[in-house]
Amino acid sequence: MAADTGAFQTKYRNELILGFEDRASRLRSTVITEGEVNANQFVFLVSDSGGATATTRGADGLLVARDDSHTQTTITMKEWHDLVRKTRFNIFSSQGNQLALMQTTAMGVINRKVDDDIIAALDTATNDMGAATTASLELVTKAATILGDNTVDIEDEDNMFALVSPGFRGELLQIPEFSSGEYVEIKPLVGPARKFWRWAGFNWIAHPRLTGSVGAGGSGASEKCYFYHRNSIGHGMDMDGLNSAVGYDEEQD
Repeated sequence: MAADTGAFQTKYRNELILGFEDRASRLRSTVITEGEVNANQFVFLVSDSGGATATTRGADGLLVARDDSHTQTTITMKEWHDLVRKTRFNIFSSQGNQLALMQTTAMGVINRKVDDDIIAALDTATNDMGAATTASLELVTKAATILGDNTVDIEDEDNMFALVSPGFRGELLQIPEFSSGEYVEIKPLVGPARKFWRWAGFNWIAHPRLTGSVGAGGSGASEKCYFYHRNSIGHGMDMDGLNSAVGYDEEQD
């Protein structure tokens, strides 16, 4: 007696299932993005009094005049691209909406480059906490103290940011002052994990690709995290010239 094996069919899901990767920039909204564009250069103007102090009238009875301090910080813009190439037959014969996939992955690549550039700039900061240590309330308050000692307006909460790794966030969850309802209104152990939250005077961002982290190719044993004011870093980008056209390669069609 022969067994009937049947005529099995292979079913394909029409909708795409996106893989796990960052597609949006988490950091560009935390830095200065307004500047003067001259050719391929982006110029930021940083101005202050230059540490001036109040003076009395001079010996001639006239007020002593001074000028403000102006520093023009210039960055040179570079071209960065992500070209996804497919023929019309590739698009027609492939499963899922390939046009949408091309646009989604290309924008994700560019947005990851934006964050990586900002992280690289943050790596050049000259103030640090010394040797690597476990995240703690003491560490957070020390970071705020260092910023305050450098005359950063730490009360400007809307513009204060703490950029940390998922590991740092995991250690924060074990601090009562961070997770206990006796100290916080929003309980972080209730509901889903959050990429953004506000606590201890900072707007917190968890990012998987900080220097030394597993997401950046490191071991995760020692990761660089950052506490900063928006005015301390800028990012220039030609938003008007951004092109994300999607089609198929007619030359090879």
